[in-house]
Amino acid sequence: MTPVPPMTPTTAALRLRPVSRAEHLAFAASRPSVSHMQLPSWGDVKPDWEAESLGWFDGEGRMVGAGLVLLRAVPRVKRYLAYLPEGPVIDWHDPRLERWLDPLLAYLKGRGAFAVKMGPPVAVRRWSAEAVKEAIADPAARRLGDTGPTSYDALGTGLAERLRRTGWRQAEAGGEEGFAAGQPRYVFQVPFAGRSLADIQRGLNQQWRRNVKKAEKAGVKVVRGGYEDLPAFYGLYTETAERDRFIARPLSYFQRMWTALTAEHPDRMRLYLAHHEGEVLAAATMLTVGDHVWYSYGASTGRRREVQPNNAMQWRMMCDAHELGAAVYDFRGITDTLEESHHLLGLLRFKVGAGGEAVEYVGEWDFPLNKLLHKAFDLYMARR
Repeated sequence: MTPVPPMTPTTAALRLRPVSRAEHLAFAASRPSVSHMQLPSWGDVKPDWEAESLGWFDGEGRMVGAGLVLLRAVPRVKRYLAYLPEGPVIDWHDPRLERWLDPLLAYLKGRGAFAVKMGPPVAVRRWSAEAVKEAIADPAARRLGDTGPTSYDALGTGLAERLRRTGWRQAEAGGEEGFAAGQPRYVFQVPFAGRSLADIQRGLNQQWRRNVKKAEKAGVKVVRGGYEDLPAFYGLYTETAERDRFIARPLSYFQRMWTALTAEHPDRMRLYLAHHEGEVLAAATMLTVGDHVWYSYGASTGRRREVQPNNAMQWRMMCDAHELGAAVYDFRGITDTLEESHHLLGLLRFKVGAGGEAVEYVGEWDFPLNKLLHKAFDLYMARR
């Protein structure tokens, strides 16, 4: 995500209350970058969760922060897990974080939450593409996080300790190694701000540039699709899920995502399809909020890989993102596991080839409001 500058400083106590969708969207529009998971439409994508927009207000009644909270009921108990994915959007630079987080915890406890999970949109460390390539080539390096970063983010470095001191616990990683239990902790991003498209193209490695040219010569055509093309995307997506060993979401999820996001903004979500000789070989969704563009979901077939449809599709998406004025093109999650045998290492190599940098975020954090229920919920999730 694009680093967010500090909000207007204030030392007075902050009040938190529910806000309308319009208030929430107006505040998000005032920020250079907000995760798509912190917009009201994301609540519409998650029908199994109850969604609510919250706003922080200073002593003069100005809205100075916002968050989308998702509430998930625990089976047979009228209590909730409260989740703010990639949020909330508050002043993480404020040395008195309790002014922001204490009202949030108090409000959600009153709503019946037994625990709160959040994902501060704050980076900790960054590795250049070259540093990642060197780490992959180093036989002694097993994880990216164990190698020296190219740079540190001062805010993120201190935030983890500040959260621990106030009772927050870092969530355990789950699922694929290197990915957080909820949202990815490690992502790969290509900075666009202040760069021409020619600059970005020069940042691609030699293999990427060669593959883009090969796709063009082979006649690969990348086009934008619509709602009616989601089944074609989904066919490739289920093939990808089987190949890359993840559980596929249902087609209805992507249809609901398209409907909800494009209703909020007609260009919030795009679908791209790479065609070759009458067959769709690759497809991907792209999300845009402010100056941040995400490659969201990708899918491809194992057939005719030699015509390089994935490189062609990504380059078209990057070109369109640059035309939209993006400050960053976000490839989303990567594994931090560098072992040659790991089945996701090829995906990491592919993303690194686009130039840019690997970014480690501070991760997701839990606050148990009811320790007994929180522990029981963790056991329930572990046994699913």
